[in-house]
Amino acid sequence: MTKYKALIGIEMHCEISETNTKVFSSAKNTYTDIPNSNIRPVDMAFPGTLPVVNKEAVRKALMASMILNCKQPEYIYFERKNYYYPDLPKGYQITQETKPAPVGIYGEIKYELGDEVRIAKINNIHLEEDTAGMNHYDGYSTLDYNRAGVPLLELVTEPTFHSAEETVAFLETMRSIYQYAGISEADSKKGQIRCDVNVSIMDESLDETNPDNYGTKVEIKGVNSFSAVRDAINYEINRQIELKETNKYDEMEQQTRRWDETSCTTIYMRGKVDAIDYKYFVEPNIPKFKLSDSWIESIRAEIPELASDRKLKYINEYGLSEYDSTIIVKEKDISDFYEETVKLGADVKKSANWLTSVILGYLNKNEFGIKDIYLTPNMLFEIMDLVESGKISSKQSKEVLMHVLDDKKEPSKIVKELGMEQISDDATIRDIVTKVLDEHPDLIEDHRKGKNTFDFFVGQVMKATRGKANPSLTAEIIRDEIDKR
Repeated sequence: MTKYKALIGIEMHCEISETNTKVFSSAKNTYTDIPNSNIRPVDMAFPGTLPVVNKEAVRKALMASMILNCKQPEYIYFERKNYYYPDLPKGYQITQETKPAPVGIYGEIKYELGDEVRIAKINNIHLEEDTAGMNHYDGYSTLDYNRAGVPLLELVTEPTFHSAEETVAFLETMRSIYQYAGISEADSKKGQIRCDVNVSIMDESLDETNPDNYGTKVEIKGVNSFSAVRDAINYEINRQIELKETNKYDEMEQQTRRWDETSCTTIYMRGKVDAIDYKYFVEPNIPKFKLSDSWIESIRAEIPELASDRKLKYINEYGLSEYDSTIIVKEKDISDFYEETVKLGADVKKSANWLTSVILGYLNKNEFGIKDIYLTPNMLFEIMDLVESGKISSKQSKEVLMHVLDDKKEPSKIVKELGMEQISDDATIRDIVTKVLDEHPDLIEDHRKGKNTFDFFVGQVMKATRGKANPSLTAEIIRDEIDKR
């Protein structure tokens, strides 16, 4: 049987959420469930309205371009992409094409797949305005212009991936970059990420550097989650292989399909034999502007610590395992929580253990984000400090944490209300130990003969103190008092 190789390219659309206003209007750029509340006349294409470029959106787009190791242009242009659809009331989209160059072209970025580091080739990244949101019902459709004009980054890769796993690993890396760089929340639940996926197959024996060997490209439009991207790619690869094996592949036209969540299949939408003529031309209402070297360098200097940087720091400086480091940096909010905890003076490894073994388990079980819970880095540090100072035991600390999460109270209040605070006063414990030993002189002799009576003494002290005696201090005092006799 012939073996096949998949060639996969991605068009990743991500809304820039970290700006006060939209890309060409003064409407708020904030997520809301109230339809048509964040709009201005320019979003509705009212006559006499003119676009004004949001400088912050351009800055963030350029930063993304730099992180992707792209080449930045000398001048920023915007263009009109002409087509009519109900979600574009003015009949065109303000975007960027390759002539002149968009905010970034011809880059590459490293990403991890398991233990391997791979490289994704970037064709371009450009800044444009998003369209209105549409919902279709039986007999009618609704339009929400809150999304119209939201700054949108479109990242276009080369056919650089060969599997769904590679593609999703790259998308997760990009989401992390957008979040860590403060470019976007990149929250698919808010509709901030959407993907178009291009899939073709070719005989494995052929040279993939020669485009003449490529198979027929199929585009899957508007896939809204990474799990759907994975499923859509796997389905489409198998569908195309089946066409190959039944000698029907050559009959397949270049086409656009959509992913159907219900049937878990791609469904034919339209043929796409030739590129659509969008009649691009330079946007006449937005003059081109030159990017100064000083501004470019200031943006480059502002690129913050990314997930890959933090991971190396956790491994090389903090001594964490690669596994724990990977888990912590995967979500920026988790990593930020860890960073804040460590800055308070908490032990780096113990903080990591709390996060990976207890806190993340609680979040996953309850489907919470770390910002959804009552616990703060200060509270986690307080719990750890209570253990270090001997006021509560390690076992009690987990109980305290659960009460903090469930009862939404400060750790110190939980300890006080539940009467958990350990007895760590030497004199108090020594008096109780002396009394226990005085009551059992025969067991002291048994201990000296090698019999295990030590645990009995510890148990009696714990019984007398209702479990509040500091265990390690108790054991130390018992040994000391036995040696004196």
